[in-house]
Amino acid sequence: MSNLEWDSKTVIGFKAKAPKVTKNASDLNAAHLSLAARRTGAVVATDKKVTAGGNKAHVGPDHQRIAKLDRENEVAPPPKVNASVGKAIQTARMEKQFTQKDLAQKTNEKPSVIQDYESGKAIPNPQILGKFERILGVKLRGSEIGKKLEGPKKS
Repeated sequence: MSNLEWDSKTVIGFKAKAPKVTKNASDLNAAHLSLAARRTGAVVATDKKVTAGGNKAHVGPDHQRIAKLDRENEVAPPPKVNASVGKAIQTARMEKQFTQKDLAQKTNEKPSVIQDYESGKAIPNPQILGKFERILGVKLRGSEIGKKLEGPKKS
């Protein structure tokens, strides 16, 4: 009994395997796999990240200055319809005794569009203004807004 060593063990039926060396934990696809590899005796090499925890959006101290420049270069909002155009639409509509709903049906637009044009909240669209001009018989674009349109031009 004196020739037995307590620290060594004999395994029957298994070939002796050399420990594998893996590059890092990502090769093992997860941290729990690296722990399993360490338990089996594999050597796991790990590298420490140098730039861990950095916020790439705020790299330098001048990010605030750049953001301020971006805010200053904002595009101006598109122009709204002039109040005189809204008044001209409303007066011409009342002369023809159309409601906003009637005008919307004749122009194939929603009543909210007519309401926006009359209140001056709409962004001018030449196609819609052309429809209004044709149905109401009033000039709504260019100079002389509100002037009655003549018939078709004869050459």
